[in-house]
Amino acid sequence: MRSMGGERVTEAVAGSVELLRTAADRDWDGVKAGRLTWSCRLTAFHIAEDLIAYAGQLAGRAQDDYVPFEITLDEGADNSGLLQVIEATGALLAAAVTTTPREVRAFHPYPFRSADREGFAAMGIAEVVLHTHDIAEGLGLAYAPPAELCEDLLMRLFPHVRPGPRPWPTLLWATGRGDLPGREPVTEWRWSNNLVIPTERLTLQGVTPAAATDLRMGGTGGFEWLDGEPFEGTREAAGMLVKAYEAGVHRPEWGVFVLVRREDGRAVGSMGFHGAPDEEGRAEVGYDLVEGARGHGYATEALRSLAAWALARDDVGTLFATVERANTPSQGVIQRAGFTRVSEDEETYAYALHR
Repeated sequence: MRSMGGERVTEAVAGSVELLRTAADRDWDGVKAGRLTWSCRLTAFHIAEDLIAYAGQLAGRAQDDYVPFEITLDEGADNSGLLQVIEATGALLAAAVTTTPREVRAFHPYPFRSADREGFAAMGIAEVVLHTHDIAEGLGLAYAPPAELCEDLLMRLFPHVRPGPRPWPTLLWATGRGDLPGREPVTEWRWSNNLVIPTERLTLQGVTPAAATDLRMGGTGGFEWLDGEPFEGTREAAGMLVKAYEAGVHRPEWGVFVLVRREDGRAVGSMGFHGAPDEEGRAEVGYDLVEGARGHGYATEALRSLAAWALARDDVGTLFATVERANTPSQGVIQRAGFTRVSEDEETYAYALHR
């Protein structure tokens, strides 16, 4: 899987600064940045503000709010000086991403109040490429970041957006900066970092379309698996997630979660939903564990927490699951998590848990 690390922050910043430096001698204060109400200069300064803010969140391990600081430019700093600030703040974010452990999450409000290092890297890169576009549009410059980078940003930050034939125009459309044939204009948007649900010994980490694509193709999804790789059910679930994403019907909180052990950061299995709740408020759950993690109560612990999270929502009234008759251990998991058997056929038992 292509990582979203510090080196990609550095590359995005370098591409932005290289272009903007060609127009550093022009008036940025008197020119509006694309469709924004800000000037090109204020937009460039905003890039630096976001880069240093994200670096501060990671470095400070902020949990409840933004780290309370801001940056200012020296009086008289010209456009070239402002570009130096963008380079410096980009380097600080790249360093923070590189040195932050994988399991660390820090506060970000949208939509689940936290992000990991790759989430902050992706948000920082998105700020750079989108606002460079705004400035370039205002100054009459041609700009387009690499298609591969835009594709990765969409899969990580816009998992609810159906991918288009070309990633860059799709990213511009998803952020209200352009039109796509057959799609309504976007007037309000937010990006989406993955949901994480904690338990006593685990964290249930929402799988992005980027990670699901890698899992489906035989990769690790960016996780360190206890047995070296996930169980086959995880790959099948990842394939379902990718199909939903490609169809534009994926909803991140109703996808797949990888179960990561707190003590060592190892992934021990996966759990999740077969889709969003139906009109009657019913959602189906499924799960599996790698062989080396079975018999320790991980699945029961995870299912209790996932069920509690889901049934606390107004749009869910019932969770259900089907288990093969021969799978006695899985029947024990579902029953210990509070589900009761409601029906059966020749091959499976059906279980339900009501609010």
